[in-house]
Amino acid sequence: MRREQWETFKKAARLEKLDGVPMALIIDSPWIPGYLGLSHMDYYLDPELWFRSNLKIHEEFPDIIFVPSWWAEYGMAAEPSALGAKIKFWQDNTPSQYQTLVRIEDLESLPEYEVEADAFMGLTLHRIRMHRQRILDTGEILPLVTARGPLCTAGFVRGITEFMIDLIEKPEWSHKLIDRCTSLIIDWLKAQYATMGDTVEGIFLLDDIVGFINEDHYMEFAHPYLKQICDAFPQHWVKIYHNDADVTACLDHLPDCGFNVLNWGKQTDISEVKERVGDRMCLMGNVNPLEVGVRGTPDEVRAATLEVLEKSGGRGVILSVGGGASPGMPRENILAMLQALDEYNAH
Repeated sequence: MRREQWETFKKAARLEKLDGVPMALIIDSPWIPGYLGLSHMDYYLDPELWFRSNLKIHEEFPDIIFVPSWWAEYGMAAEPSALGAKIKFWQDNTPSQYQTLVRIEDLESLPEYEVEADAFMGLTLHRIRMHRQRILDTGEILPLVTARGPLCTAGFVRGITEFMIDLIEKPEWSHKLIDRCTSLIIDWLKAQYATMGDTVEGIFLLDDIVGFINEDHYMEFAHPYLKQICDAFPQHWVKIYHNDADVTACLDHLPDCGFNVLNWGKQTDISEVKERVGDRMCLMGNVNPLEVGVRGTPDEVRAATLEVLEKSGGRGVILSVGGGASPGMPRENILAMLQALDEYNAH
């Protein structure tokens, strides 16, 4: 992400008036290796290949703001691995996470975490240190620190099904686990900030598991912890929340956490989201990422993009797909989104 792109993103996030709607895409290892014809294992373990892959994507699509810029990640492995989750790697897919907290009561026997050294957190920070100056030398910056959210992390460590049951049957222990994950995430984001340096001006938090619970459970088990994370960082920072599960139960409350950008899934139409939070959050979406972004024709992508833009009213919106770029999204469909955006902005 170039400095001028970040300035545009910040203005959009703050609901300031822009000359046109910008476009941003979340890209990471589910999409990049397949797009470039690489093995996931090589992408994760060859630092030079990782650098050149991200550089190629940024050079190929210079008009797109890539969030969070250069993302040093190992799928979703970093956060749960620091709390002992088993991680399994594959040649041509993102890593899988397996629960190791078989009894939630065993939480108190887990060793203390150390984000600078533990598991894939330590490896991620090392990769950032290796490439930070090279990235800056390309003319790009690292404006965002990134983490999976507290419910997502808890679900990977405990097991999603078991964690959902715990929320009902063992709420006190659930709070203890979520609290532990929240502290980990804050420390993890701060460690990234210390490693990346003073170009950082925002956080990017991803938590789809929030979309699995009802509104009452959101207010008890998610909202206070999401707010705690936002409150741990400067008020003027941009705070992005991604949840491409169902956001119906949490939608009205997310601005009160401190988030000012929402990237949400295909389940909720942009008109409804705009009506409920459009004057309190910038909306980053919401072209259907799979049925349209991956499987659609360029003409179908163009039509879907224009529909999203028309419903948005062209204000308080950053054009994107409803989530991250899905594996298999082709170049011609990305270009179709850009062309539709140019058409819309020209009016």
